Amino acid sequence: MIVTRFAPSPTGYLHVGGARTALFNWLLARKTGGKFILRIEDTDIKRNTPTATQQVIDDLKWLGIDWDEGPEVDGPNGPYFQSQRLETYKKYIQQLLDAGMAYYCFDTPEELTAMRDKAAKEKRNFSYPRPEKFPTMEDVEQAKAEGRPVVVRFCMPDEDIVISDVIRGEVRFAPADMSDFIIQKSDGYPTYHFAVVVDDELMEVTHVMRGQEHLMNTPYHQALQKELGFRTPTYAHMSVTVSEGGGKLSKRERPKALRTAIKSKQDVDLEELAAAGGITVEELESFLKKKTTPDMPAINSMADALGVHLPEINVVDFFNSGYLPETLVNFLGLLGWSPGDDREIMPVSEQIECFDIKRLTKSNSLFDRKKLQSFNTEHIRMIDKDRLLEHFRAFLQAQDSPLLKASDEVLKRVLHATEGSRTLAEIEKKSKFIVLPNDEIEYDPKSVKKVLLKKDGLRMLGLVRERMAGLEEVTAENIETALRSLAEEQEVGLGKVAQPLRVALCGTTVSLPIFDSVDLLGMDNTLERIDLTLEKFKNE
Repeated sequence: MIVTRFAPSPTGYLHVGGARTALFNWLLARKTGGKFILRIEDTDIKRNTPTATQQVIDDLKWLGIDWDEGPEVDGPNGPYFQSQRLETYKKYIQQLLDAGMAYYCFDTPEELTAMRDKAAKEKRNFSYPRPEKFPTMEDVEQAKAEGRPVVVRFCMPDEDIVISDVIRGEVRFAPADMSDFIIQKSDGYPTYHFAVVVDDELMEVTHVMRGQEHLMNTPYHQALQKELGFRTPTYAHMSVTVSEGGGKLSKRERPKALRTAIKSKQDVDLEELAAAGGITVEELESFLKKKTTPDMPAINSMADALGVHLPEINVVDFFNSGYLPETLVNFLGLLGWSPGDDREIMPVSEQIECFDIKRLTKSNSLFDRKKLQSFNTEHIRMIDKDRLLEHFRAFLQAQDSPLLKASDEVLKRVLHATEGSRTLAEIEKKSKFIVLPNDEIEYDPKSVKKVLLKKDGLRMLGLVRERMAGLEEVTAENIETALRSLAEEQEVGLGKVAQPLRVALCGTTVSLPIFDSVDLLGMDNTLERIDLTLEKFKNE
């Protein structure tokens, strides 16, 4: 049976690159009737983010990627948090120490830096100098007493290591390119390199699909597997996903965009901004100097306070921007993989049916945001309407939108009236005016100047009021007939009639179709908003 896994580190939110890795492993397991495992690699205790683990789990659930073993799911290979598996790792580390294939080291960071600097000056690759005689436990105790860090290193073999990769074929690594590496840190936790090898063996993982950047790690993993008597899984190192700018799509893009925005704005109150992000001014200044980076919730809150839109990088960013999970799964599934024909828009069931690991590509894939928007427009159009309503309500809940108070019937009408929208955020922006109190409409200055204060905008709005007040029965059809009739009488296009009304109702020139807007608001609210607008701008 094929067994795949996704093993994120909770040092940040789920990046779309990580989501693609999870998706491909999940697709392979589902296509073959195999097993998909979720494992949390939380051994980097200094960098773990408290909210990250739950956010990763929530994001995978939102995408529809379920797991057969892992957190919240019982299984025979638990626990599924590496921090809870320390005794297992210690057993195998001791096995290597006893076999003379691992040894203790006591170098300080300064000493290691000096070794690397010396290698750089001599224009050679740094390779840790393996001692002729390995330290004893007596040496270990003395080093601890002196306050020196105690780590364990693995002895790399003095021979070529050949990686057989599904995507890249055979890749050979020479001894000169590798060095004895740390498998247990000074805090007693295993390194990523060691824990991943042990867990993949004990969890019976057969296939490891991961990013191309991990290819350089694989010879170390394969050397450990051989020495410990473990199996070697089938490896597939996937292509890099690049942004429109040509660089690797990085989780650092959001903090970088915020830093640039802060520096570009004049008179930013750093104290207020830090408070908005829930951090200190000192932490904000450290961020601006590129020394540290706050957690993502702080980044998002500060961006909101500044009114800055940050590029979507993490899965939760796309949720908050109003993308459907069906869209993201469809789009990510085509980054570095092809079904072999011209198909692009497809449901996940179709992706599972045609998934083939041999069709993963070597070449980099472009994260084309315009294409993603196009995909989302199509999925909004084609998805089951009840399912779309569920997604819309979840989005409104996350945004704490005033539209939450609307009934399902009203929201269904909104979704129908906005067919062709690119995102749920766009739909919410166009329609939230229907539930706002009449005196809380915020007028966009540009819309007011362009529509109401230009030529006879206010006069036309007055005529619209008269026509609306005279309707015997309020329906979308009657409203449309009345407005079109007025436009003909005034010998103007429908826009000259509809736009002043639209600004009066929602404060901008962007809203639902005007007939639906009036119908959903009701005539009493429509007339009151017209009156408030005429009064507000009568002397301008």
